Order: sequence, then C-alpha cells, then structure tokens
Amino acid sequence: MTDTVAITLNINGQNHAVSVEPRRTLADAIRDDCGKTGTHIGCEHGVCGSCTIIVDGEPMRSCLMFAVQADGRKIRTVEGLAKGDELHPLQRAFIDNHGLQCGFCTPGFLMLATAVLEKEPDIADADLLDALSSNLCRCTGYQNIIKAVRQAAVEMRTGEMRGGK
Repeated sequence: MTDTVAITLNINGQNHAVSVEPRRTLADAIRDDCGKTGTHIGCEHGVCGSCTIIVDGEPMRSCLMFAVQADGRKIRTVEGLAKGDELHPLQRAFIDNHGLQCGFCTPGFLMLATAVLEKEPDIADADLLDALSSNLCRCTGYQNIIKAVRQAAVEMRTGEMRGGK
C-alpha cells in the first residue's frame, strides 16, 4: 500500500502535519516524520516499553499504534517533560538515583511513570511496582529506577525538591 493519509499529530502541544501510509506506526511517525527521536523503538512488539508515550493522558506503546489512530489526539513524548532548562522531577530523580545506565529504556520509563503519577499521585508501593514492571531494562536491575520514581512521586505531590539537584 503506497497511498498516504494526511494527519495532524499534536506532540507536546505542537501540531505536526504529516502524510503517512496507514500502516505506519506512531513510533516511526514521531521519530522520522516529526523529528522527536527521544521515543525509542526496542522490540516493535509492545513488550519492552521503550516506545512508551502518553496519548490523551494514558501511557501507550507507540509501536503498537498506527499514526493514523493518533490524528488529532494529544501526544506527549519525553521531549515535552522538561520546561525549558528545568528538568521534570522524574528526570532529576533518575539522575540523582542513577536510574539509568545505557539510557535506552529511560524515555519509556519516564513517560510511563509520568502518566502513572499524574493519574494516581498517592499510588501504593505495590501498585507502583506492578506498573513499572511492564517496562524492561537490561542494565539497572530496576532498584534505582524504583528509587527514582518514589523520589519524584514525593516531589510531584508536595512540590518539595529532593536529592539536592
């Protein structure tokens, strides 16, 4: 199929008019057509979570969604977390707690954790662990990722900056 469809992807508050084949994944459109390369593509089967973004407030695997399905919806990617030079609490916490090593899975974890904490700021520890277990990391052993998300959760709830950065 070589016919294309004109769509508008609203990514981090900015509209991107693109023309895509109906079979093009949202992950590919975000990266290749809109230049937002922070969204990483790992397994391309929805298993690893590296491509997690937020669509209309819900975490989504962008490799499992077609770009045409996102036409007109609000998409948030890792590039939209920081406000200028000010890092999001989760970004700071990942740095403070060494929650990343190679960094490949980090954007997916950041977006997943953002969606989870925005929806449920007082999430129970067991539920947080369950949510985070849906993304895969091959480097960190998860403990520092969990510590980072817990730290950021406190800051996001209280506005109290922790970790000294």
